[in-house]
Amino acid sequence: MVEGSQLLGITAATALLIVVPGPSVLFVIGRALSGGYGRALASVAGNTLGCAAAATAITLGLGPFIQRSDLVLAVIRYAGAAYLVWLGIRGWRTAGKHQDPAAEAAEAAEPPEAPANDVPGPAVRRAFLPGILVGVSNPKVYILFAAILPQFVAPHSTTPLIAQMLILALVPLLIGLLSDSAWALLAGSARSWFLGSRGRLRTVNRAGAAAIAGLGATIALEGLRQN
Repeated sequence: MVEGSQLLGITAATALLIVVPGPSVLFVIGRALSGGYGRALASVAGNTLGCAAAATAITLGLGPFIQRSDLVLAVIRYAGAAYLVWLGIRGWRTAGKHQDPAAEAAEAAEPPEAPANDVPGPAVRRAFLPGILVGVSNPKVYILFAAILPQFVAPHSTTPLIAQMLILALVPLLIGLLSDSAWALLAGSARSWFLGSRGRLRTVNRAGAAAIAGLGATIALEGLRQN
């Protein structure tokens, strides 16, 4: 089994990266604005499944390499830290260029076969399947499970490394499920707030970008202290 310190560490390191708006959050918000709670929550379920599939593939492929070499773990640490800093800088610079949620909602809108929050089975399936694709293709997934998660494994533990990674992977998956569901419910119940000002989402994006860059710097500094 993994220790409590490992679980707390992965929770602290990934919560902020997951909660701030990214591809999954913007997708869920667009679904909520265009189709209501049902389609948004179906999208969340699909997205979580896609993230879980990607996380499993990354863990099974990356685990053996980490187990054989401390150098690989160090490379992952600093490469991941540098990427997070770059992602934060880019996110800050491009925050004002993101598509307006209102336009995204209009593009995602489907013919109103039923009331917005009264979702028939086929509409739920149409929201679920794209959610899987968004989860698999979300760059945050690869940052989390290939660059951040390996830093919280204990290479010399009696628990197999791959088992540790799979257990630890449940933490960001659960955080993502809860966070995306909360965004879906918030967007579904506060449509006018999101559609009223493009600047509001831009401000949130910039705050998130600064936090992501700070997370990358913290990871790099922690690695230097350990050495």
